[in-house]
Formats: sequence, C-alpha cells, structure tokens
Amino acid sequence: MKPYNEEQSKKEQVEEMFDNIAPTYDRLNHIMSLNIDRIWRRRVMRIVRRVKPQQIMDVATGTGDLAIAMARKVENAQILGVDLSEEMLGEARKKIQKQGLEKRISLEKGDAENLTMVASESIDTATVAFGVRNFENIERGLSEIYRTLRPGGKLVVLEFSMPKNRLVRWVYRQYAHRLLPRIGGMISKDKQAYTYLPDSVEEFPAPERFAEILKGVGFKSVKLSSQSFGIAYIYDATK
Repeated sequence: MKPYNEEQSKKEQVEEMFDNIAPTYDRLNHIMSLNIDRIWRRRVMRIVRRVKPQQIMDVATGTGDLAIAMARKVENAQILGVDLSEEMLGEARKKIQKQGLEKRISLEKGDAENLTMVASESIDTATVAFGVRNFENIERGLSEIYRTLRPGGKLVVLEFSMPKNRLVRWVYRQYAHRLLPRIGGMISKDKQAYTYLPDSVEEFPAPERFAEILKGVGFKSVKLSSQSFGIAYIYDATK
C-alpha cells in the first residue's frame, strides 16, 4: 500500500481515502465494474436470505448497497451497518432515507477490529463486501466478527481476488493498474486511491489461504465460490 502519510496506520489511511472518494464512489464502482458488482451482491443476499436472519451486521458497509438490498429482501431483519468512514456513512444515510428504510437499517462509525457497540453472540449473520482486504489485521477483524455471531451464525464475505487463469489475470492487471487509476483519478480527483485499490487486491491472501484464515479463527464449513473467472470470491462460513 502506498501511504498518504508514512506516519499514519493503514486504518487511518483507509479512513482518509474513503472519506475523500465517498461522493463519487458509487458511480465509479458501477461504471468500472460494468455493474457486475451488483450481480455479486445479489448472490450474497440470496445466501443470507436462505438462513432467514433477524439480526444482520454489515461490516465495512460503505455507502450501504448491500445493507439496503438485505433490508428490502430479508423479511423482518434489522441491519446494523458499520464503517470507518463517516463520509461513506453519510452517502449511505442519504440512500437509506430516500428508500424509507431508517427503521430497518442503523449505521455506526466503527472499526471491524473493535466492534464495541455489538454484544457477543448477538448477530445471526454478518456480511463484508469488498472490505476485508482493508482490515489492518485480518485475523483480528474476523475474530471480532466471530465474537458477535451466535453459535450457528453465518459470515458471508465478498472479496476481490487475483484470477488464476493467466490470460484473465493479464487482462485484469492491465485494466486495474493502467485504466482504473486514470478514470478513478479523473472522476474522484484522487488517483492514489484508485492505485491503492488494485494493489490491495494483489496483496490479499489467495482464496484457499483466506479460507484457512477463516477456519483458524474458529469458523467451520467454509465454502468458496468463484465469481466471474476468479475476479472475486464469495466465502460462506459458519460459527
């Protein structure tokens, strides 16, 4: 990760970065993923629906896309969205209010590695969409999510990955390292943020290694599902 300030922790850098790009984040995400990110989120939401949770926590909720989808599709569920960036939460609040979902979704500024606002064994299902790679300490963040889940509770993670196929990986790298920073920089005025994002994907553990990390903090029955030639993976784990 190329820091904004070498004296800042990764956590502080990530918070600052997402505060900076929050107003344009949604538009850029959908344009640059050709809306494929919407399909991936729908697949996560279908996994969540099957277990009919009543208490859901969406960690690194960002601008609230997944939290909103779950509020609309998971009957009677109450959803807590947690994120480091106050500016991203501000964008989420606008969307939640526009859709009249204030009674179903609550938002808290918080750190995945220190979820002090959430009691142990109080959550039925936790989700993280494109956020685990931004954790300063992945094991600590996953352990804290594990603490909040009830026995039998489910964690569903959607995260980018480096494709295994050589051709797909080459095309992905050309796109991520050359085109993405240019377009992201023009629209968001923060080229460095869109340099960090593909770098963070390359630094993230391979799918099989991440599954082992999930098991290492206590999760069982970890399932991996490749999305779009391995550009992303969905991880389905049970406490």
